[in-house]
Amino acid sequence: MKKTLIAATLTTIALCGAASANAQDIQITPSGSMPSIIADPKNFSGQVVVDPLTPSSVQSPASSGLVTFAPRARTAWHTHPAGQMLIVTAGTGWVQQEGQTRREMKPGDVVWIPAGVKHWHGATSTNGMSHIAVTHIRDGRNADWMQLVTDQEYEARP
Repeated sequence: MKKTLIAATLTTIALCGAASANAQDIQITPSGSMPSIIADPKNFSGQVVVDPLTPSSVQSPASSGLVTFAPRARTAWHTHPAGQMLIVTAGTGWVQQEGQTRREMKPGDVVWIPAGVKHWHGATSTNGMSHIAVTHIRDGRNADWMQLVTDQEYEARP
């Protein structure tokens, strides 16, 4: 019995040591430590600023950023090969799936956009909007960009 207990104890210590040797440290990225990016006008209309949240040094199956849209600013039509989650943090925005009416988003709302769904999102015509975008990556891509949303498409009433 005593030999079994000693063997079990030694095995546990060895396993704990192996686990800690392979463990990674928690990483904190200080707010403001990565520069803001003005969104590419090929993929966005209006004034849009992206503040990256996940540094490129972090191994992750998703990218993330705080995206801030001025009133009337919006993305182009696009899809995501592995889906996207939006967490609205401020203001009021719209999201629209192709072939459906646009829907309103407010602070605290969480929006899931499945892989391959053509859509756009952005601020309303009178209010800015910010959201955290968590975009899953497949085959090195997180988005497939298409044409800009026209003013007529953007202004269409539900």
